[in-house]
Amino acid sequence: MTSTEALAAGLWDAALEGDERAAVTVVRQALDEGAAPQDLLLNVIARVQGRIGEQWAANRISVAQEHAATAINERAITVVAEHPAALTEISRGRVVVACVDGEWHGLPARLVAEVLKLRGWQVDYLGAHVPTPHLVAHIHRTGADVVALSSSIPTRLPTAHATITACQAAGAPVLVGGAAFGPDGEYARLLGADAWMPDARAAADLLERRPLPRPRSDHQPIDDLPHLADQEYTLVARSRPQLVRTVFTGLENRFPAMRGYSEAQRERTAEDLAHIVEFLGAALYTGDAELFSRFLLWTAGILEARGVPARSLPPALDVLAGELKDFPRATDMLRLAVTRLTPVPLTVGGAAE
Repeated sequence: MTSTEALAAGLWDAALEGDERAAVTVVRQALDEGAAPQDLLLNVIARVQGRIGEQWAANRISVAQEHAATAINERAITVVAEHPAALTEISRGRVVVACVDGEWHGLPARLVAEVLKLRGWQVDYLGAHVPTPHLVAHIHRTGADVVALSSSIPTRLPTAHATITACQAAGAPVLVGGAAFGPDGEYARLLGADAWMPDARAAADLLERRPLPRPRSDHQPIDDLPHLADQEYTLVARSRPQLVRTVFTGLENRFPAMRGYSEAQRERTAEDLAHIVEFLGAALYTGDAELFSRFLLWTAGILEARGVPARSLPPALDVLAGELKDFPRATDMLRLAVTRLTPVPLTVGGAAE
């Protein structure tokens, strides 16, 4: 039987070349030779998908290549799911697998769905970007035993909180996963999820060991986060477009060369600023400054890989801090982020570090 390393290498080459036929051949032959479907899903396809993300972040493959390779991996998952070796009799309850509204990275959730099917669960895979009302309606209609909710982007955490609470109110316990919920699932606990697991295998193992109990009638209300009483999250979230425009103008005043930017450069800069404000909002929502700092450090690496110096970030944070000078939690988060980004003390929002 071909080794996992060789299979992953073959699938990687096919995905990178955009060769769907070759990818299908690699996976189908492995199955025909006796490879375990779960091993192919988690040790080969998931592994290749992780490498795709790493190569994009390092600017070694283009966005188009990343999208094409992801689509090929989706096709590879389908090949596994349709193979006779993966056909498992339903022997357990019903699980609904879905991505949070606004979350378009559906492949991790798909992996969870297919692994659960292999373990005997009846699975309703609803895919990416599932509006909460539709998810709740599906729970009521099917009487699902568990909802498995996926999100990879922390800016979706406020929406995830609403979805978790709504699913529990509909009588379904919620298992969550994905990078959005923090390195150790800390945001899953904060937002009241019934369980968190780091990957598809762990999620399936958990549900196999013990059923998640139905939520109590006094499940956590969505506003049960005391730090939100200061309204900083709400005000920053509502004023995001205005903040982006103001910070952009402030940067133009500091750096007149920006006025010569092309339309594409201006759009990209505005998008970057919007992401900064969105992640600041997510940090305010969770009450965790580290969430924002991690995002800025990741962004700095992405910019450096593309030839944009990371020192372009602190001036934007400084202008933003000036606009949010009456928001103590936000300015503290901005100061911490600049400290993490720079090896020497800088002044942010009028306060020296």
